[in-house]
Amino acid sequence: MKILIAEDDPVARTVLRQALRRLGHESVEAADGEAALRALASDPVRVIVSDWMMPGLDGLGLCRAVRGRVGADYVYFILLTGRDATEDNQREAIEAGVDDFLSKPLDVQEIWMRLRVAERILRFATQVRQLEEFLPICGYCKKIRDDQNYWQQIEGYINARTGTDFSHSICPDCYTRIVLPEIVALRGTAPTAPKTQPPHVER
Repeated sequence: MKILIAEDDPVARTVLRQALRRLGHESVEAADGEAALRALASDPVRVIVSDWMMPGLDGLGLCRAVRGRVGADYVYFILLTGRDATEDNQREAIEAGVDDFLSKPLDVQEIWMRLRVAERILRFATQVRQLEEFLPICGYCKKIRDDQNYWQQIEGYINARTGTDFSHSICPDCYTRIVLPEIVALRGTAPTAPKTQPPHVER
């Protein structure tokens, strides 16, 4: 995974770069928030690890700018903090859009845990966005084509990506237009409008 590092201290930047390399990640580096925004515009990434205090645009300003982009993929934002960061400061960071925190001095195990969480969140965010965007659906049977060119029922498609389960029922329009005529044809009687709501059918 490619990660953008925003850190004005060259020594701290080197330590973080080496830690990410040990974990198998690639990094893009910026010395302040403005440089990080330029790097993000030219080489989009999905994870940013940023120092809080930087000259010019600091970590919170960078996070607000990232969150303010319209139509862009979600970026998981990790803020580097001192161990004496106050509760008020952390609340301000959360309100700015920060997803997680890393304490200085850096610990490789902590970085690994946060990046694993980031990977899961970004995977779900991508799946949700795909559901919100255009879905190739058959005009006849209403099956959806997935990214492996496999056609499946819409319920299975959504369940595989979100874990959502479905129950099935019959809406009043379909009951009157489809189900009732079938009942009439079977019974050989004249159709009458249903007096009650159609039965709920669970699958």
